[in-house]
Amino acid sequence: MPWETKEKLKFHGTTVLSVKRGNKLVMGGDGQITMGEGVVKHRARKIRRLYKDRVLAGFAGSTADALSLFSRFEGKLEEFHGNINRAVVELAKEWRTDRVLRHLEALLIVSDGKNTYLVSGTGDVIEPDEGIIAIGSGGPYAMAAARVLSAHTKLSARRIVEESMAVAGELCIFTNDQITIEEI
Repeated sequence: MPWETKEKLKFHGTTVLSVKRGNKLVMGGDGQITMGEGVVKHRARKIRRLYKDRVLAGFAGSTADALSLFSRFEGKLEEFHGNINRAVVELAKEWRTDRVLRHLEALLIVSDGKNTYLVSGTGDVIEPDEGIIAIGSGGPYAMAAARVLSAHTKLSARRIVEESMAVAGELCIFTNDQITIEEI
């Protein structure tokens, strides 16, 4: 609405969780998109398969910004022949230093099944210690649940993601139960 402030019209929240257990990497993301105080979409896909379906990438933040970053990241993967380590470092450098890119508002989790990284516009490239990482407004809830389930159960990576995303959906008003799950 024209009378609302820019802050009220910002897209808020999401939850994306990545869990590695054994030789499986599973990434899950909720489908809710909110704008202001309303839900505008229930089944958004916040996880993409990239580079010949060998890399998973999930985003939190502005959808347009994230799609732009997916495209750039996939270009880096092509440039470095699927070397995710090199691609994330080069994307983070470009994202931090480019005049246009540095204004993008998003976070990415990317993984090739062996390596998982959180990438931000401030130049962060973070590899999780326990193979569990989450982003978005429901990320802390999902990550806490995933860590507990990983440490105290024998659940598969997929079940850990399903259960942890359910917890996030119950606790975070910007996260719903319409979960997309991808595995590699």
